[in-house]
Amino acid sequence: MVRAVLLCLTLVIAACASAPPSPPPPPPLEARLNAVAEDYVKLMLEIDTHEEGYVDAYYGPSEWREAARANPRSVNQLMVDTAAVIRALEVMDNQTAGADPDLRRRQAYLKAHASAALARLRMISGERLSFADEAHALFGVRPELRPLESYRPVLNEIDALLPGDGPLYQRVAAFKARYVIPRDRLRPMFEAAIAECKARTERRIGLPAGESFELEFVTDKPWSGYNWYRGGSQSLIQINTDLPIYIDRALDLGCHEGYPGHHVYNALLERAFVRERGWLEMSVYPLYSPMSFIAEGSANYGIDLAFPGPEKTAFEQRVLYPLAGLDPAMAPELQRLLDLTRRLGGAEYTIADAYLAGRIDRAEAQRLLQEYQLSDPARAAQRVRFIDTYRSYIINYGLGRDTVQTWVERQGPDHWDAMETLLASQTLPVDLLP
Repeated sequence: MVRAVLLCLTLVIAACASAPPSPPPPPPLEARLNAVAEDYVKLMLEIDTHEEGYVDAYYGPSEWREAARANPRSVNQLMVDTAAVIRALEVMDNQTAGADPDLRRRQAYLKAHASAALARLRMISGERLSFADEAHALFGVRPELRPLESYRPVLNEIDALLPGDGPLYQRVAAFKARYVIPRDRLRPMFEAAIAECKARTERRIGLPAGESFELEFVTDKPWSGYNWYRGGSQSLIQINTDLPIYIDRALDLGCHEGYPGHHVYNALLERAFVRERGWLEMSVYPLYSPMSFIAEGSANYGIDLAFPGPEKTAFEQRVLYPLAGLDPAMAPELQRLLDLTRRLGGAEYTIADAYLAGRIDRAEAQRLLQEYQLSDPARAAQRVRFIDTYRSYIINYGLGRDTVQTWVERQGPDHWDAMETLLASQTLPVDLLP
């Protein structure tokens, strides 16, 4: 009996000795996400070496950027490695149940942005998607492409507002010519506008200490304004002076590029995630990503948030019109026109869809922008140049604004509080949808 027991024990010990050791438990979710985030950031920096401007802002470790520039992977290898990052994040899908909601959101955010990067790499390699498919792949939202004729009722309202002979876009151009800011007054105008945008924002949102911006006027750009975020709560705001600038654009660009727009968005993300949590995926801003839908949409909605109802016109009449040497009594007429032309925004998506697919040529795209966006020829040409450069990115302005506005106003009466929550979060466009 004793010998039998000893024999059994010997067999059990031998079996245990020959069995492979149990694999170590996976590291905590946050540590695994940190590792994936590092891979993700390095991928974004190397994609930027294949497409200049893909990374809009970066304020992570400088040695990562230097390494990316010194020895970038090929586009094909980047596609393989980006797909590997997506698979690693997908493995976590079933492992985040019960995890910290912030970590679940972080995993979803990384996966959405890596997926957008893979779509952009496919485009860099030569693949072409339809306008709506491209917008969905890069920004996470599929735009509605309405027939151009559906905008005819709005055009009829504008036609009644500005009766006369000649094409409607010419009448609009002649009307708006009265509202041009003199070139020698551009800097004081924009400084006054941005100062007011900042004052209204900092009364409601706690901005990082020491945040500031530099203002610069430039030419030969496809855009009207741009915020280059430098990290450390510092921005360069550039205003393009290729074309005459209308007085309404001072507050629009001041809010959009500055407060509570791009400057505030980047500064809050840097403070909340990079400085306070060490989540380095937020140290890189890939332009063609869901971030841009939130960034552009919140920047455009920020204009209405900072200057609700008649407050924008009132401030322009009180401060900006006198600075520009214009008659403040003209302000309400311009605002009526702007309220109507805003409703034409979606027509640009339909035009861009046809142009980028090759169904119409550049001349026809410019003509349709004149007819349905009421752009003068020079602005229509500049806009086609923008579409050539940024393609489906254009949905982020109008559709982004409307989506952000609807979400913010669903959160309750304190719209500024909801806006701050959005700007300092890893919210995806899909999270804003009903």
